[in-house]
Amino acid sequence: MAAVLILGSGPSVMDCEHWERGPFDRIVAINNAWRVRPDWDDLIHPSDFPVERRPSSLSASQHIVTANAYVPAQNDFGGFVYAGGTMAFTAGYWALSALKPSVMAFLGCDMVYPATGPTHFYGTGAPDPLRQDVTLRSLPAKSARLQIMAARAGCACINLSTADSQLVFPRGNPSGLPAAALPYDQAIAARADAEEARLNYYVPSGKYWKEEDRFDPAAIDALDAMWLSAVQNSLAS
Repeated sequence: MAAVLILGSGPSVMDCEHWERGPFDRIVAINNAWRVRPDWDDLIHPSDFPVERRPSSLSASQHIVTANAYVPAQNDFGGFVYAGGTMAFTAGYWALSALKPSVMAFLGCDMVYPATGPTHFYGTGAPDPLRQDVTLRSLPAKSARLQIMAARAGCACINLSTADSQLVFPRGNPSGLPAAALPYDQAIAARADAEEARLNYYVPSGKYWKEEDRFDPAAIDALDAMWLSAVQNSLAS
């Protein structure tokens, strides 16, 4: 079983600071999360991630993942409009494409930003997923879609955080990683696939914001509701 730990910058990411590496075959850090522990393998960040926040050196086993790698990977899973334009989801789709895991365990990717107190493990930062963006109208729905895409690839998604979360993945812990992909309502998911194809909101460059005028937010909301329903129905059955 290839288990990938994906680290975001939420306060809960510090829970893993002293975890044993054993359960995880690969550690993927998003943006600043490379600072949480030194044994990360892949750092994924956008092109505008400040140079001064990047590691000054890499070990022989460490790699930087940029748009040249993650845009094609996310396009393979439908593109940014459908999959969600935030790095937590991008990291998941890149890992699915490049690493072929059987488990993706997320920590610090809850995308919940309290009005007071720390919003990130390093204090306070910009709550990027809460920006006005047509791809992020429903973060739970985008996580449901990722969970289903992962299941189709034989991979289970879990959330290792104990904090409030926008992720709909089941909760878990490093000592009890799932052995099989999670169920979902295949009929509803197939209808969502068909609706994505009908809408054709595909932007090969990944720069969806340059074509935002052609996207109907109401259509995206209806599509998101399908993905979310496909996961919720499986839990209710």
